Amino acid sequence: MRSTSRLRDRLRQPGMLIAPGAYDGLTAMLVAQAGFAAVYMTGAGTSVAHGYPDFGLLTETEMVTNAARMTRAVDIPLIADADTGYGNELNVFRTVRDHEAAGVAGIHIEDQVSPKRCGHLDDKEIVPREDWIAKLRAAAAARRDPDFLIIARTDSRAVAGFEEAVSRANEALANGADMAFVEAPQTSEEIAAVPKLVRGPCLLNVVWGGKSPAVDLQAAEAMGFKLAIVPGLLFKAVIGACDAALAALKGQHAHPEPAGRMTVRDAFNRVGAREWEALRTRFR
Repeated sequence: MRSTSRLRDRLRQPGMLIAPGAYDGLTAMLVAQAGFAAVYMTGAGTSVAHGYPDFGLLTETEMVTNAARMTRAVDIPLIADADTGYGNELNVFRTVRDHEAAGVAGIHIEDQVSPKRCGHLDDKEIVPREDWIAKLRAAAAARRDPDFLIIARTDSRAVAGFEEAVSRANEALANGADMAFVEAPQTSEEIAAVPKLVRGPCLLNVVWGGKSPAVDLQAAEAMGFKLAIVPGLLFKAVIGACDAALAALKGQHAHPEPAGRMTVRDAFNRVGAREWEALRTRFR
């Protein structure tokens, strides 16, 4: 079964799908090995891994290339951040086709002005509603695989208010989007209201320390959300772990003991060394 169909099948099942954020082949593999049924390619994490803040500085081809590396690394469906679609309807058409070719199961496209910024930062700007809706129509028309998931992300809550965000989400669903992503609700009441007011499947973005209050994922499932992404979980954990390891190296003047006493072989085994070793002599 194609990854697009597997994602659709999982979303049709009861409950909420959780897709932790990853930004490269290794972190995608760790998500899969942890038993999650889908992985999310975080735009913020991808930007940070390239040495940039999440200010819309990466191009469409850089993002698609990164997504392709991740889909090669795992068998679970990958949902990717496609930012603003990287231009007008023509660019969105290409964006969808390129992500399909890379093996991605779905993308989200937002209504921010380009270059965009992280949805949990201040001073966002949004495009006119009709411009965003036109992009979503183009995205729906571009897909060759009808199961490729189009998620409509609106950042309008911070700019035009909660009612406008809900209205935009509903119009997006009426114009070809498969799921709505109302970014950064500002209260617990707003979070709970999203799946009640939006007439279709809803995505919850879980950002620790962001604009939205913390929410228990079981509670979010009970509210009616169908998909939760956790974009910053791993890249922030990696930054903290690297800081600690480097500080230990400076302080101890020796290689600090890795977590779990991980050897070189242990690390390689996490990324398929046993399978590759079996190929070494298989064809002799």
